[in-house]
Amino acid sequence: MGNLFSSILLILLISFFFSFTTSKTQNFLQRGSSLSVEDDSDDYITSPDKSFTCGFYGMGENAYWFSIWFTNSKERTVVWMANRNRPVNGRGSRISLQRDGTMMLRDADGSTVWETNTTSTDVDRAELLDTGNLVLKDPRGKILWQSFDFPTDTLLPNQIFTTSTKLISILRRGDFSSGYFNFLFDNDNVLRMMYDGPEISSLYWPNPDWDVFQNGRTNYNSSRIAVLDEMGRFLSSDQMSFKASDMGFGVKRRLTMDYDGNLRLYSLNHSTGLWNIS
Repeated sequence: MGNLFSSILLILLISFFFSFTTSKTQNFLQRGSSLSVEDDSDDYITSPDKSFTCGFYGMGENAYWFSIWFTNSKERTVVWMANRNRPVNGRGSRISLQRDGTMMLRDADGSTVWETNTTSTDVDRAELLDTGNLVLKDPRGKILWQSFDFPTDTLLPNQIFTTSTKLISILRRGDFSSGYFNFLFDNDNVLRMMYDGPEISSLYWPNPDWDVFQNGRTNYNSSRIAVLDEMGRFLSSDQMSFKASDMGFGVKRRLTMDYDGNLRLYSLNHSTGLWNIS
């Protein structure tokens, strides 16, 4: 009898410990739940394969952003932010999946910093996928909103790039505000890079002195769609294409519009946690 009691007690203790250690790390956020900025060190949403983490990213003493980053990079490499131009306070700020189906970021004073356009929809939960895509789903699993539709400076594999999306660089290293360099589909259906500064705007890539065909592109396809696939190949409707030097499956990659105006494809070295330009 004593052995049975001891076994039951041990099982209960293990269950309690397991629930305690896993309660802060979850794959989804239920409707009516929230994450607090005070718990930024251990209160996260993670993808099932643990490749991506979603939560509050802090810099300095009192600037936090609700973000998605690569879990296994040596330094948190952020791939998406909710309103990166307005960080929130380190005390009292909160991201909530509201009862009305809206995901909302509030600052310490209660002001709304960012929210999704999903009011009155049948949102059941927020979930972080293995692709790094934060999605809002209904009870049947249908995606009603996704972060992939609102990129910041980074495109991830299988994230569709369209005429309604663009990559905007950060302002400078350590400053996540929107910078001056853009990667986008232009009005002629061609992918371009543009400097859009306080005083001037100018296209600088591909060669602005050449026409579309001299640059090896076509503007006949009005679909304006591009994608970086899991193999490391980038393909676009304007015939722009390139591939990673380490092309193949199983590599974590990102295509980033950097603050210096260069578009770079990076591959993660799993052993060091550092990024290689590929």
